[in-house]
Amino acid sequence: MTFTKKILLLGSGELGREFVISAKRLGAYVIACDAYAAAPAMQVADTHEVFSMLDGEKLRAAIAKHQPDLIVPEVEAIRTEILSEVEAEGFNVVPSARATQLTMNRDAIRDVAAQELGLTTSRYHYAESFAEVQAAADDIGLPLVIKPVMSSSGKGQSKVDRADALETAWNYAVDNMRGDRARVIVEQFIDFDYEITLLTVRTKDGVLFCPPIGHRQERGDYQESWQPAAMTGDALAKAQDMARKVVDNLAGGGKGWGLFGVEFFITKDGEVIFSELSPRPHDTGMVTLIGQNLSEFDLHARAIMGLPIPHIALTAPASASAVILADRDSDAFAFTGVEHALALGNEGAEVDVRIFGKPITRPYRRMAVALATGADSNAARALAKQVADRVVICETEPG
Repeated sequence: MTFTKKILLLGSGELGREFVISAKRLGAYVIACDAYAAAPAMQVADTHEVFSMLDGEKLRAAIAKHQPDLIVPEVEAIRTEILSEVEAEGFNVVPSARATQLTMNRDAIRDVAAQELGLTTSRYHYAESFAEVQAAADDIGLPLVIKPVMSSSGKGQSKVDRADALETAWNYAVDNMRGDRARVIVEQFIDFDYEITLLTVRTKDGVLFCPPIGHRQERGDYQESWQPAAMTGDALAKAQDMARKVVDNLAGGGKGWGLFGVEFFITKDGEVIFSELSPRPHDTGMVTLIGQNLSEFDLHARAIMGLPIPHIALTAPASASAVILADRDSDAFAFTGVEHALALGNEGAEVDVRIFGKPITRPYRRMAVALATGADSNAARALAKQVADRVVICETEPG
């Protein structure tokens, strides 16, 4: 069999799993890599490699062994200097080694947005010690948000309302950071009206946008998302203009093709504030698995492979996702209630459940997602929550 592309996927979580499925449908051969065996994407890939993405020697060895057409990062914590080296040797890093380097750390991408591109952001400082955190708080004022410059799924992020809570927030950020830098961003708390993810697709034919996605977080991690998010045409145009500028900037030495998850805060007076960016499919974008003609994973696969994307359209008036979380540490568990959850679908509203296939649970770990459509966002959100509530993660007997 002749494959259209050989893809080395760096990171094999639930987002990588859905991406592999989309890429395989287009004839790709995928090597899924992660630090542990039987990671979600490995279960659907052609083959796999087990190593830490922060191990530069093993990362380079995997690239040399497989000689991929495309190197596709799925996680932030990667030895990005290796990606820069292999890109210079002719390998195609998605979307570019520069994008991966800058977005691996919140400090780098924030500086590009605020200083190079002049995008509106919150006020912020960086800190590498508690003394620097205190100095930043004195300048910015309370309330504020402290989070690691490198983490995932909101880990290590907290809002601080009182000065006596600063040290706890600093310690929490450091304890939950990824990589090897004890560095945090201390930023102004934005009293936003709502926040969105604008999935932005950079293709060989130009930049495309998905309808905006609203989302709600707890503990810095997304709990539910819905599409489309209600926003004015003026606010959407501002967000699209800012997103286009930043993804074009991140193209770097590569083609810069792929899907980007660009996050914005929208204030009550309509101000659009750049928050963060991921140069890959976004967790809030799992809602597109049920509500778009092409999911974010289909779009990422098509874009990086240089394939056409004629149009992006909603297939229902509204759709929503709701996470299904574990509540304990376990390696012997099962899902119950799936049949009752799926029974909630009807002619006017579709439902689905996607179980990620993670081998162990821990408190608040995202294990599955519930999906639903509806006549409007409120109806879709309510139905997705009902679906999620019917799915229970329970203990099973070992063996």
